[in-house]
Amino acid sequence: MKKTFLIMAVSTTIVSFGQNQNPIKYPITRKGETMDLYFDTKVADPYRWLEDDKSAETGAWVKAQNKVTYEYLSKIPFRDALKTRLEKLWNYEKIGAPFIEGNYTYYYKNNGLQNQSVLYRKDSKGTETVFLDPNTFSKEGTTSLGGLDFSKDGSKVAYAISEGGSDWRKVIIMDAITQKIIEDTIVDVKFSGVSWRGNEGFYYSSYDKPKGSELSAKTDQHKLYFHKLGTLQKQDKVIFGADKKRRYVGGHVTEDDHYLVITASTSTYGNELYIQDLTNPNSPIVTLVDNFKSDSNIVDNEGTKLFIETDLNAPNKRIVTVDFNNPKPENWKDFIPETENVLTPTTGGGYFFANYMKDAVSVVKQYDYSGKLVREIQLPGVGTAGGFGGKKKEKTLYYSFTNYITPGSIYSFEPKSGTSAVYQKPKVDFNSEEYESKQVFYTSKDGTKIPMLITHKKGLKRDGKNPTMLYGYGGFNVSLTPSFSIANAVWMENGGILAVPNLRGGGEYGKKWHDAGTKMQKQNVFDDFIAAAEYLIAQNYTSSQFLAIRGGSNGGLLVGATMNQRPDLMKVALPAVGVMDMLRYHTFTSGAGWAYDYGTAQDSKEMFAYIKGYSPVHNIKKGIQYPATMVTTGDHDDRVVPAHSFKFAAELQQKQTGTNPALIRIDINAGHGAGKSVAATIQENVDIQAFTLYNMGITELKKLVN
Repeated sequence: MKKTFLIMAVSTTIVSFGQNQNPIKYPITRKGETMDLYFDTKVADPYRWLEDDKSAETGAWVKAQNKVTYEYLSKIPFRDALKTRLEKLWNYEKIGAPFIEGNYTYYYKNNGLQNQSVLYRKDSKGTETVFLDPNTFSKEGTTSLGGLDFSKDGSKVAYAISEGGSDWRKVIIMDAITQKIIEDTIVDVKFSGVSWRGNEGFYYSSYDKPKGSELSAKTDQHKLYFHKLGTLQKQDKVIFGADKKRRYVGGHVTEDDHYLVITASTSTYGNELYIQDLTNPNSPIVTLVDNFKSDSNIVDNEGTKLFIETDLNAPNKRIVTVDFNNPKPENWKDFIPETENVLTPTTGGGYFFANYMKDAVSVVKQYDYSGKLVREIQLPGVGTAGGFGGKKKEKTLYYSFTNYITPGSIYSFEPKSGTSAVYQKPKVDFNSEEYESKQVFYTSKDGTKIPMLITHKKGLKRDGKNPTMLYGYGGFNVSLTPSFSIANAVWMENGGILAVPNLRGGGEYGKKWHDAGTKMQKQNVFDDFIAAAEYLIAQNYTSSQFLAIRGGSNGGLLVGATMNQRPDLMKVALPAVGVMDMLRYHTFTSGAGWAYDYGTAQDSKEMFAYIKGYSPVHNIKKGIQYPATMVTTGDHDDRVVPAHSFKFAAELQQKQTGTNPALIRIDINAGHGAGKSVAATIQENVDIQAFTLYNMGITELKKLVN
């Protein structure tokens, strides 16, 4: 059967934008005279006023920038064709793994292009009804479901909503049987789950409401609260965190309702660990770990026997056991010892599942509660598996599997027999058989071997002319594992290459790999990314004319620093919601918690000089032609405040030499990315790909029949 695809037509003559359209007239960005002193060095901050997200001047600047950006994008001739293809591919039914609460089976479903997925349920007779439809939360689809948790008997539910992509949440309490709201909304909740104690109430975490802007003001004392049903929020008791400042505090109740587990940290790595016996009303909070030198968490218990996931004396993590009555680390005993691969455990059906990363792909092993290896799970292929979680009594568990060319599918798994079966396989208009994904290892500047997955159409000619998207992150112990994306599928359909290296700073090889990309070793991350680009060019996959670099959040910092250090290396740069002002990142919202990875400019004179040496905002120079750049952010981002991107774009526009555009695209009523509507996500990807291809000299997409 013949299929029609959009295929890229790359002309041999690359037309510069100076020839294609009139020079861009950027909005004039007022320069202030703010000057900061760091040790004995003065540093100008002329765009400090853009940090005021409440000011009319900042609002006018945002409108003016978007006007220029969208006028530019509207002139790209194949933008509409890209949108048509993305919408067509995106328009397939998506169903999540089911889970049982009380007498109902729940699952998420999206009919294809719904802005938010809908939560359905079935009763014992199999009758399907809508339980929660986030698409009704707001007309624009900008209010999303931010998580939910059922009471122990499934009769009540507390669900969180996020408005405009904000990290600040509201928690709504509902009778799950009648679907009627039963109490006042809990407000001002941030960086928190909800965990029920029986059916009487639940734990949640939040900060005191900041003075000034809710979107940018610093928040640094997190507290754990308990809300008892039938009482007002102002009566909620502080359980933990009132004694001293900790930036992140969380609490969850064990499945048997026996213990409250509390974690507390001051940064994104390292936590204190506490536990409280909930069967005794007067039980004190007991300390297991009293420092921030390791990551540890209680994943399960059998009576007083606790199972703890930890990287204490085990950089790749292990599971240990200890008795509640004598829980200090000196009494911990190995249950699943550390291996050469990084461990992420889950529990379900009365078993432990050890999900290991081996060169960034999944290997899953099943253990019983005595620590005996039951089996290695036979996965559908090489890629990323996730799930295997559930209550102890469940007979069937579920897991997902995906890679860069395989749409995510859900599999059922019988833990007793070890058999898997396809539960839900999406019907996507994409033929995986036409594509290949290969892992290579290249050498970074200091000789370190770095893995990278390169994915593209089979039969691709390595002639240096293939549009290539190099995507990276490299921080916060985050691992980039293979997963399918409709946007990437369209990119590859059009002849593009997707390259994803596993940079230092990530978690792919454990704590040592993470630490090798932090503080005064942060340059390793940029070197790894630059070496990835050089490898792709040396191997003739692409050339500088056809290379784009992309990353978001910490990855936005990566892109900003890399394009500053090697502006000659790529044609297009796509920094999203990036941490761009490294001298001031810790003064906004929860940014101070990132100091484990970055350090701060106040730590020492040496640390200040090091950070300033790569900070994207502070290293844009006059007289250099930077790559065609489109910065993306959301005006309600309260994690990496949009002022980072605003300042970077203003500096780049003021100093850019040559004809490459320096644009900023600002989503309105959008945050850091979570909960973004499908429509907004599609349009953002359309604009990114259109901008990228157009700046590589591509002037049209032609329909070819295979």
